[in-house]
Formats: sequence, C-alpha cells, structure tokens
Amino acid sequence: MKQFISFIKKEFHHIFRDKRTMFILLFMPVVQIFIFGFALTNEVKNSKMAVWDQSKDAASTSLISKLEASRYFEVEQMITGPGEVEKIFQKGKVKLAVVIPPHFKEDLLRFNKAQVQLIADASDPNVANTLTTYTSAIIQDFQSGITQEKKLPYTIETRVRMLYNPELKGAYNFVPGVMAMVLLLVCTMMTAITIVRERETGTMEIMLVSPAKPFKIIIAKAVPYFLLSAVNIAIILLLSVFVLEVPVKGSLALLVGESLLFTLVSLALGLLISTKVATQQTALFISLVGLLLPTVMLSGFMFPIENMPLPLRTVSHLVPARWFYNIVRSVMIKGTGIEAVWKDTLILAGMLFVFAGLAIKNFKIRMA
Repeated sequence: MKQFISFIKKEFHHIFRDKRTMFILLFMPVVQIFIFGFALTNEVKNSKMAVWDQSKDAASTSLISKLEASRYFEVEQMITGPGEVEKIFQKGKVKLAVVIPPHFKEDLLRFNKAQVQLIADASDPNVANTLTTYTSAIIQDFQSGITQEKKLPYTIETRVRMLYNPELKGAYNFVPGVMAMVLLLVCTMMTAITIVRERETGTMEIMLVSPAKPFKIIIAKAVPYFLLSAVNIAIILLLSVFVLEVPVKGSLALLVGESLLFTLVSLALGLLISTKVATQQTALFISLVGLLLPTVMLSGFMFPIENMPLPLRTVSHLVPARWFYNIVRSVMIKGTGIEAVWKDTLILAGMLFVFAGLAIKNFKIRMA
C-alpha cells in the first residue's frame, strides 16, 4: 500500500511542477465555461434594428417603445425610405428592419387590423429566424394589449409555456455539453499522454521492475487525474450556478456521482489509447481530433441527434459524451432522478468495463 501511495505522490509532484499541465487541468474548464456561457450562445440579445415609421402616431410610437424596451433589441437607426434598408444591411450594422405603414393607428381603429413588415438579413438564417420570431411575439403581445378590452366574435389564443428554461438561456444547453467535453478531453488526453511519456523517456521500465504490480502502477497514475477531475466538476458546477445562473434542480449527489462515473470512463479510454500508440504526439492527436469532433458533433451538444442521418445516429451511440450529456441535462436542468437516467448510467458503466478491460489486456509489461 505504501508503494501505491508513493506512486500517486510521484504523479502529483509531476503534475504540479508542470505549469502547462496545470493550466490544462484547472484553467481550461474555467475558460470554456466563460466562452460557451457568454460568447458562444444561441441567444439573441441587444440586437441592432432599424425602424421606418411612416405613421408616426401614438400607436406606432408605443410599438417602437415596446420593441426597444425588451432586452432583445436596440433601435440603431430610424430610416426614412426603402432605399436605406439594403444599405444598412450591407454595412452590417443591423440584422432586422421594422417597417410601419402610414395610418397605422387609424387602420387599427377603423378596420381592427394593421400590417407591420419585418425585413431580416437572412445571410445567417438561424439569426434571422430567431429575430423575426422574437419580434413577432412582441408585436403579438402589443396587439393583445390593445384588443384585451374588446370582445371579438372568434378568437384563438395561443399560450406558450417553456418548461425547465422559461427564459430560453443558452447556458442551460451549454453547461451539460461543456461538462462532457472538459471531462472527456482532459481526462483522456492527460492519461494517455502521461503513460506514453513514461514509455518514451524510459521511466516506465524502471517502474515495472519495482515490487509493485503493473496494474497498481497504472491505477496510481490515473488516481491524480481522477481527483483533479473532481475539482473540475466542483469548479464547473460553482461557475454554472453562481455565474451563469443555471440551477441544479435535481439531486446534487446523483449529478456528482454520474460525473465521477463519466470521469472513470474517460480515464479508461485514455489508458486504452496509451496502449495503442507509441508517441505523445499520436496520443495528443487521437485525444484531441479523434474525440473532440465526435464529442461536439455527435453528442447532441451542438446539433440535435434526431436531425442527423441514420449512419451518424448509429455512430453517436458509441460516443460516451452523448449519454453523459443526457444524464446531466436530465438531472441538472429537468430535476429528474435515477429512474430517468438508469439506462444511460448502465451504458456508461458498460463502456467503463469494456475500455478498462481492453486497456488491461493490451498493456505491455515488457518494453521490448
């Protein structure tokens, strides 16, 4: 046991004296949380818009004020003619133009209807669709405020309720994805590199001829990264709750337990990679390129799996991050318990045994 603890201490000393390793382990999760939480969000906030108010009456002024009062839009420019719309779009200053026709209030009072034209820059279709949806909702709310005292003969009213994320914050989607990406890449990459480095420098041979069993040596090298990953989990959760305001609605113990299980899966995958490659560069390439793209593209983090063709949906079942992402989203965002994620948990546990078994089977105790 003393030898096992000595190997763990030795690995901790190596990690702490390497500033690059410490940066990757402890600072990269913080940087990614801030980037994905604030910069790479699919929310639309403070978007610049142009307004062509041809009516300039009380109703049109009230509508413009309502649009500008929302947190989604800022009136960048008041235009006076149709030729100005395309010019401001070409300059890239605004993404949306609202055109209010003449006699806006008069049409509302006399005919009980009026038209408002929305012109969007569709060079980015996702942004254009989001902007027009937000604007239409605000206009619909403005209309409801006008007609609420009037009884119309037939009215169909749609009431939308957003569960789990009523404000449609992008952080609710990115936090589970960042947790999966950070734990998988950091644990897998660092574990694979550290063992291959020992083999390249020749120190692995020295450790293997020690009285300690090879299995204990490998476990001892993985333990520090497991403990540091637990620190990463705590950092991500604290930043998510107190900085990004994403609450943990489910069991915190279950969420941490599932995160530690996923950490073990990532460590086992790193050990498996280390048994198959001969150089640190190869281990780094496989860990980054070979795992980053599937984690981002096929886990449901960035793109819905349901929209993918059948071959990609099939391949996504082999990506550990897909199952962990489902677990974190269910427990943290939806507040569900083990009854909702037990299948995903079993799949991760199965991956752990498969990766660990293959790593132990392929580990060479002779360096010849």
